[in-house]
Amino acid sequence: QVQLVESGGGLVQAGDSLRLSCAASGRTFSNYAMGWFRQAPGREREFVAGIRWSVGTIKYGNSAKGRFTISKDNAKNEVYLQMNALKPEDTAVYYCAADRAGGTYVNTARSSYDYWGQGTQVTVSA
Repeated sequence: QVQLVESGGGLVQAGDSLRLSCAASGRTFSNYAMGWFRQAPGREREFVAGIRWSVGTIKYGNSAKGRFTISKDNAKNEVYLQMNALKPEDTAVYYCAADRAGGTYVNTARSSYDYWGQGTQVTVSA
């Protein structure tokens, strides 16, 4: 059974940095893509960043470009989201997700992802 466990969220001030981690277990993920999504109150869940586990293809959502970096540690089965220059509008619950479809691309649609973590809250104060 696939398990995704996020950690690293918290309360920070605008301009600070955070690194989120997602520990994946229960499956061999070599053919998967891993994604980070976020959902703010009253808003749709949106794609933040994704990475293809085997070939390392990376894609960023518009909100992440230039400030966030996604990376992975194959040995630890972990995926990270380094978030710099945080803004109050980055406040949301951040979710890790896994797309089991093979390929070299990274899907951005929420419906493409098969497994989800419970989420970690990120709050950025002005």
